[in-house]
Amino acid sequence: MQTPSLPESPSAERPVVLVVDDAPSSLGMLCDTLEASGYTVLVAADGEAALQRLELVVPDAILLDGLMPGLSGFETCRRIKANPALAHIPVLFMTGLSETSHVVEGFECGGVDYVVKPIRAQEVLARLHTHARNARITRMARDAVDVAGMGVVFVDTRGRIAWRSPQAALWLHALEVPPAPGLLPGSLEAALAPGAVISVGTSTGMRLSVRNLGAAALGETMLLFAVQREGPAARLADAALTPRETEVLSWLAKGKTNRDIGEILGTSPRTVNKHLEHIFEKLGVETRAAAAALASGM
Repeated sequence: MQTPSLPESPSAERPVVLVVDDAPSSLGMLCDTLEASGYTVLVAADGEAALQRLELVVPDAILLDGLMPGLSGFETCRRIKANPALAHIPVLFMTGLSETSHVVEGFECGGVDYVVKPIRAQEVLARLHTHARNARITRMARDAVDVAGMGVVFVDTRGRIAWRSPQAALWLHALEVPPAPGLLPGSLEAALAPGAVISVGTSTGMRLSVRNLGAAALGETMLLFAVQREGPAARLADAALTPRETEVLSWLAKGKTNRDIGEILGTSPRTVNKHLEHIFEKLGVETRAAAAALASGM
């Protein structure tokens, strides 16, 4: 069988996989296959040792036995997923527990895959590549929000922070009353109401707007953080005008009539008027003069 290619990586570093099993010597072939495929393999003999390892390094994926002495693999996975700094790591169970109840528990506690022993090294490798790649793509997509000067926080049904983007993490720590580790601060609880938009202060005097964007995967709630703006610019930004509506408003602010705007944009005066109706509604104004004043920053 052809060995799958490594997941795409933005750096030349070898991806890291943590293998957690109370009998690691039985996984020699799997570890050798992973090493030969470009992974750096770390090994832990039980759940407690795995959690200690995770305090020092954040791997790209975890291969976890379900049945181990002491802390079970399922409980280990729950503790990993309860830590916002580790929750993004894909956990693949590889265990001799094949009952349906065990498989269900593996997924319910946060696992992304479940392989029953005896394992086939090439199959595990292929699954590992897929999950590591998907996790990397997801992180890149979420981190991209910070580029626009915003931050994202995902909150589970118990009010725990399931994931936060780097910018959101900085803002959470800058709140006037910082949150307890892993929990959404009380000042943001109102943002969990459907469609809510709230304003909170930070220790630096900056104010943030927090908007509830609704349900995300796994029943989590997605909150969008942004620096709160004031005045006309804020109203225009919150209005979420379409590109064509923005053009129409721009020409309106320059004193153009509907006919003039229609000729400039290659459309009819009636269509321009329909755009203006939508613009007035979004801006909360009733007259051309009021809309033009907002667009001019007056």
